[in-house]
Amino acid sequence: MSYKRHLHTPIHFFCDDSPYFITSAIYEKRPLLADEYIKTELLRTIQQVFNDKGWRLNDWVILNNHYHLLGYSRKGENLSKIMQNIHRQSGFLISQRTHCEKPVWWNYWDYCPRDEKQYLVRQNYLFNNPIKHGYVTNLMDYPFSSFLGYFENLGREYLVKQFRENPGYKDLKIEEDDF
Repeated sequence: MSYKRHLHTPIHFFCDDSPYFITSAIYEKRPLLADEYIKTELLRTIQQVFNDKGWRLNDWVILNNHYHLLGYSRKGENLSKIMQNIHRQSGFLISQRTHCEKPVWWNYWDYCPRDEKQYLVRQNYLFNNPIKHGYVTNLMDYPFSSFLGYFENLGREYLVKQFRENPGYKDLKIEEDDF
């Protein structure tokens, strides 16, 4: 494992063959991702860049001013390049589509969950973000998340149990009728 530290950015750890929880935000929290087309293209870009570097994208949620990803690294040292590519490609589209002032992206933060419990806590946090930020009251109503696919594959009972047994990240609060 190695890491990179710069004066005005978070420290980034580079772990091979490890799970990663990544958050990235728009500069000044502007709602530049509100357009459905932008969200769709951002996801396509993330998937393509992850694939090009041999990383696996497991779960994701895209909101109006930030996104969260859960994936699995191949080579941790590729993280910086992955994020640069995602933000360069999507930043160009966002600038064109919204006519916003630059910069588009602010920064990104990453964390490597150490075990399954830490992973599931962050996955629950990622899934719950549309409710946390008031986009929906039911997770099934938010299309810009991998939650729907996860729900279809594992079912409601499994997810209720997962949410119940793995709360805790930033005061995750979820009710059974949230999905």
